[in-house]
Amino acid sequence: MSSVAEALRELHRLHVKIGGLHERMARGPRQIAACEQRLATVRQELEQTRETLKRARILADEKQLQLKSREDRIADLKGKLNTAASNREYQTLKEQIEADQQANAVLTDEILELLERIDRMEGDVEQVQKKVKEAEQHLGETRDRVAQENAALQSELEETQKELQSVETALPPDLRREYERVVRARGSDGLSGVSGNSCGVCFQTLTAQMLNELALGKPVFCPSCGAILFVRE
Repeated sequence: MSSVAEALRELHRLHVKIGGLHERMARGPRQIAACEQRLATVRQELEQTRETLKRARILADEKQLQLKSREDRIADLKGKLNTAASNREYQTLKEQIEADQQANAVLTDEILELLERIDRMEGDVEQVQKKVKEAEQHLGETRDRVAQENAALQSELEETQKELQSVETALPPDLRREYERVVRARGSDGLSGVSGNSCGVCFQTLTAQMLNELALGKPVFCPSCGAILFVRE
């Protein structure tokens, strides 16, 4: 580098680039986590849908057993009609048969309605199963994509860090120590280009003496945020 100012400008550019690379690399795990959360959500939805279907089938079985029990009782009562000892007993049996038949008619309607619901629930299960497969596929694709992107980003990061180390050698030893201190604490904000007559990080107005020293290529620190200042190209 031909001057300290040029070195500081280049170092600032490289630190900004490194920060951007780290941010891009951090996006991948967040994207994977979002896909994993989506998969967990639809898997839970599938479990709940299956459980609802299971309970509906159990209820349908119970109602069908109840219907069969009443039908058997009606058949038994009809058999007793022929052996009724009196008109009163005959009438009582007949009324019981009619009551059970009416109850069975209502129960039959309930069973038919429940079976229709079960058909719809089975369709719901198939739809949620499809969503689970799509979420699984999307997660796998995202993991593969992130792995490929991060491999390329990691390679670019290593090259940029090598370039950064090379440029750092252009700094005088005293400034190098201060540079390492502020960059370690603040990253790219440890270096600040001067816009007009103010710090580009905190916008503190600089004195005429500071601006003159910058123009002469001397190291200048922002009196407010402590960033090492450099003149923008």
